[in-house]
Amino acid sequence: MSFTEQANPIFVRAINDYHLTDDVNTPIRNPYQKDSIEYSLYLKCWIDTVQWHYEDIIRDPHIDPVEALALKRRIDRSNQDRTDLVEEIDSWFRQYYSKVVPQPDARLNTESPAWAVDRLSILALKIYHMQEQVDRKDADAEHIAKCKAKLAVLLEQQKDLSLAIDQLLDDIAEGKKYMKVYRQMKMYNDPDTNPILYKK
Repeated sequence: MSFTEQANPIFVRAINDYHLTDDVNTPIRNPYQKDSIEYSLYLKCWIDTVQWHYEDIIRDPHIDPVEALALKRRIDRSNQDRTDLVEEIDSWFRQYYSKVVPQPDARLNTESPAWAVDRLSILALKIYHMQEQVDRKDADAEHIAKCKAKLAVLLEQQKDLSLAIDQLLDDIAEGKKYMKVYRQMKMYNDPDTNPILYKK
């Protein structure tokens, strides 16, 4: 079984589990063993799913400004959690392939495996919610047709991205490519590098 054949069903499970309550305050019940890659993949998609719904809520034109600010803070924390987790997954990949000796002509990839997996998780969310639009009973035929066309593109994109991730991992395993992990170093979250924070 390839990595994405393992990851995609975990993403679907996380999304479906969230939608049992469809509430951003629902506590996560991760079914996988802690410190396993399955645990991290489930957590990754859960964070993405909750943030997806934060983004829906904050776009309500009638939202109370105080609630909106509190929600913006939650989105900021969620973004940082997402970034931290992607970096943890990349550390897992580095450990997993740590005994591979890169070939002399091994090349670097434009993004790390975990950032590609991040995009795969979000694609699973797009597919879920586009399918919701296709299944709507209160939408007209034109809306349904547009959403069906978009869903077809998303499904093709998921297939292509899954293949590309598996090919990248195969190349790393064979020493044809090597990976480096760069921390995101988001300066606006750091009280030592955000001038609005350190000048106070």
